[in-house]
Amino acid sequence: TMATENRINFWRRKAKLPGRYHKDTKTKLNNLKTKKASSFHEFAHSTSDAWDIGEEEDEESLRSPAPSATPPDLSMQTKVMEIALPVRPLIPLVARISDQNASGALPMTVREKSRLDKFKLLLASPSTDLEELRKHSWSGIPREVRPTTWRLLSGYLPANRGRRELVLQRKRDEYFAFIEQYYQSRTEEHHRDTYRQIHIDIPRTNPLIPLFQQPTVQEVFERILFIWAIRHPASGYVQGINDLVTPFFVVFLSEFVMEDVENFEMSALPLQTQRNIEADSFWCMSKLLDGIQDNYTFAQPGIQNKVKALEELVSRMDEDVHAHLVRCEVEYLQFAFRWMNNLLMRELPLRCTIRLWDTYQAEAEGFSHFHLFVCAAFLLEWRKQILSMSDFQGLLMLLQNLPTIHWGNEEVGLLLAEAYRLKYMFADAPSHYKR
Repeated sequence: TMATENRINFWRRKAKLPGRYHKDTKTKLNNLKTKKASSFHEFAHSTSDAWDIGEEEDEESLRSPAPSATPPDLSMQTKVMEIALPVRPLIPLVARISDQNASGALPMTVREKSRLDKFKLLLASPSTDLEELRKHSWSGIPREVRPTTWRLLSGYLPANRGRRELVLQRKRDEYFAFIEQYYQSRTEEHHRDTYRQIHIDIPRTNPLIPLFQQPTVQEVFERILFIWAIRHPASGYVQGINDLVTPFFVVFLSEFVMEDVENFEMSALPLQTQRNIEADSFWCMSKLLDGIQDNYTFAQPGIQNKVKALEELVSRMDEDVHAHLVRCEVEYLQFAFRWMNNLLMRELPLRCTIRLWDTYQAEAEGFSHFHLFVCAAFLLEWRKQILSMSDFQGLLMLLQNLPTIHWGNEEVGLLLAEAYRLKYMFADAPSHYKR
């Protein structure tokens, strides 16, 4: 096909470039088709979160006595977030968190050892060259040096090696000062609804991984999310933000746990180590959200714009796929809302998200801009399956439950290479993907 030829020719020319489903969900899908929305708000009002189906009793048991009325802005945000998201399918633990990494359990090749040495040399420099670090990180960061590299790439740590320990101590102390100052207010009337929603969402975060069901870990996540929410009143807490803590938490925990992270008992670590992991996860997640906060402000304009941009981009890149989605009356918002809101975390195993974020942090505006091209490449990865389905229900269920369970580094690497190719071809021509 022409698309295939363009892809092959691109890499020939640019060879040196970096390379539970619930029983009621069927009814909800049919309702989606009959209640076709003409606007973001109409669509949001006509759908609900499939995660909440059958869970009313669970939520009621968590409800505070005589809760206060939800403020108007939080109520609207809740409605905006009520997009039809299917329950995450059962996935083996190893597929969610095992770290397929160039420096993993298998003996390293000469090339992998050489890459690791380059990272170590850069990190040991009196002043780390961040541009060089980004260049090496784009194609993946070895497990041994990922925690420090992520701290540097997120802007949490300074490039000057001599200042790092002082900065870490100051920022960690600052975070726990926030805890001391604000966390007790979670039971107060004006924060009760925020804390309640966080308390409901935390057990849903990677529900099949024992690590994230430990009370100690869930308390860490509750503190992180509550402090972030009250320090960012323009958005407050929105469902989906809870997922964004996970990669940072796992990466910083991996400094102290070499294997079987999914079953590790967090309370076995010294208290100070637990506190350091918590504080570092908070600050790095905050740095990430600084660049995409319009995704979570009132009415979530950032996500609306990104979904529209994705639709326009795909219509230019692959007219057949776009026309097929239109013909089947599948709207991009019905599947891509989650892709933007959760940065593909609900679509990929956790190990793949961590690898993806290596590149996002190395790429300029990786989370806010490059993610668009990754989503486009991700959609077209399933081109054959999409074109083989002609019914609305089957097609939407495919797009909301894509079979990535066995994905690893190789699949993510190919996805990123294709996203880079698309960015190279379209980024300098905004009219290609903006109306």
